[in-house]
Amino acid sequence: MRREQLVEATLLAVGKHGAGVGMDEIAAEAGTSKTVVYRHFSDRTELYVAVCTRVAAQLLPKLRDAIESSDQPRQMVAAAIETYLAFLEADPELYRFVVHQQVLDRPADRDPISNLSDLVGDQAAAIVGLALERAGHDQQAAAPWGHGIVGMVRSAADWWLRADRPMLRTELAAHLTDLAWAGLSGVVTTAPPKSMEEL
Repeated sequence: MRREQLVEATLLAVGKHGAGVGMDEIAAEAGTSKTVVYRHFSDRTELYVAVCTRVAAQLLPKLRDAIESSDQPRQMVAAAIETYLAFLEADPELYRFVVHQQVLDRPADRDPISNLSDLVGDQAAAIVGLALERAGHDQQAAAPWGHGIVGMVRSAADWWLRADRPMLRTELAAHLTDLAWAGLSGVVTTAPPKSMEEL
């Protein structure tokens, strides 16, 4: 059985049994035994990394497309946030499986999801850099702000799932976009800063 088929079986097993799915359930979904699974993956960690890599390969192009759907920085931020939230809403158990590492046999040598967060952060930084450039400001802050937005969205998304989705995804996306852009608009504006007397 090929590794790709076992990854697919893992995705199906997560859908049926949740983020805490066991190797027995994964093997059963694949119609094989754990022994066969371990011929292709040395341990649970290696299988986890393979699943994360598959998910990252699916999500990243969607985020790129969302960002490239507009040339307006605020709309780019909004589209990226909406796409990320739509991804996790479509399959919350898979999101939990990949984002919150399950009990692994050993620490992952490379964490594709951390790498994905870095890549998304870099894309967000590019949006911020564009806004700063248009406002005639130094772009040095683009990287920390871009990565900060990603952290904010991920943290809020985790809360949203834990709280059993107390609002619509579109509402959450709008709130996060407002917060992100309200903060950014204060530092990318072309208006001169107010004096102390005006504050």
